[in-house]
Amino acid sequence: MRVKVAQVMARDVPVVEGGMPFKTVAQVLIAADLGAVPVVDADDRVIGVVTDADLLLKEEFKEQYAHEGYRPPLRARLRRLFGRAGRGWREKSRGDTAAELMTSPAVTVGPGTAVVFAIRLMDRHGVTHLPVLGPDGRLEGMVGRHDLLRVFTRPDADIAREITVDTFGRSLFGDLAMVTVTVDQGVVTLTGRLHWRSDALTAARLARGVNGVVDVIDRLEWEDDDTHTWRHR
Repeated sequence: MRVKVAQVMARDVPVVEGGMPFKTVAQVLIAADLGAVPVVDADDRVIGVVTDADLLLKEEFKEQYAHEGYRPPLRARLRRLFGRAGRGWREKSRGDTAAELMTSPAVTVGPGTAVVFAIRLMDRHGVTHLPVLGPDGRLEGMVGRHDLLRVFTRPDADIAREITVDTFGRSLFGDLAMVTVTVDQGVVTLTGRLHWRSDALTAARLARGVNGVVDVIDRLEWEDDDTHTWRHR
């Protein structure tokens, strides 16, 4: 069973309207102890996201000395160049309202989205928070990178059960149900003896794909090496 966004997202998150002043947006973020808030229109539809980083641009681009002409570090400029297009840093640093600060349109996910796809979506668009929208397009919550880390807090027993029962027990690959699975601090150890080497390799790959797995130690033994046929296909 893949962990879904609904299982790790923050619910009942505050929202701000586009015309909300800068200082009020900052107060909302601090009061809720959040790194981002959705921006909604008059119909409560999400139109963007404001993050703490957006607000901090106001201080970052302040000139400490006359004609300082501050520029972000090269790494930050490259990240912006190859990342998601949007309002520029300096333009945002002059913003006075949520609408002038936000990243828009918002990158969103549904509550049934697998956590792994939410992580990939964040990376693809260069964002750190995703509003979670229900089937009707209404806001149901917000998921951030910090929330996604919760997949690594799954109890070891839950991980072992999923691998043994759901992944190996229902697998169509050979006799994976005979593999012994132990989990310690998210690290999975596989032991046992299988007939085909390909089944042993498959077992390690399937275990590594389970949410919450930190690493896989493959101690499986096998009798016949059938992987040479792969190289001739």
